Amino acid sequence: MLLELFKAASFFGSILALYQASIFAFFVPGAGWRERLLLAFLRLAFAAWVCLVSGLVFTFPARTNPERGKKLSSTLPVRLFMWGSVCIVALFFCSWYLTGLAQDAAPFISNRTLQQF
Repeated sequence: MLLELFKAASFFGSILALYQASIFAFFVPGAGWRERLLLAFLRLAFAAWVCLVSGLVFTFPARTNPERGKKLSSTLPVRLFMWGSVCIVALFFCSWYLTGLAQDAAPFISNRTLQQF
């Protein structure tokens, strides 16, 4: 019973850590790209630690734990971290590219052409 509560709490903590990593990757107002990248990777490293500890809780060797023989990489929190980090990194680089593309196209879009519509 207590192990199941620890599993749920650690999994919730890993979700929160990944949420914070994604927020710091995309929604830091007034920060430059280098600062956002550094903060995102620091938060992602913290999320990796939280998910690793949560995965260790999931593989705790108790008789009542049905997942005690699994590999650490096959536990739910570690898989969530792997998929989440890949998605965060891919979206970060896509947003970086699209922001640069929009800044390059800005001189060609004027107020005058926008007011016609």
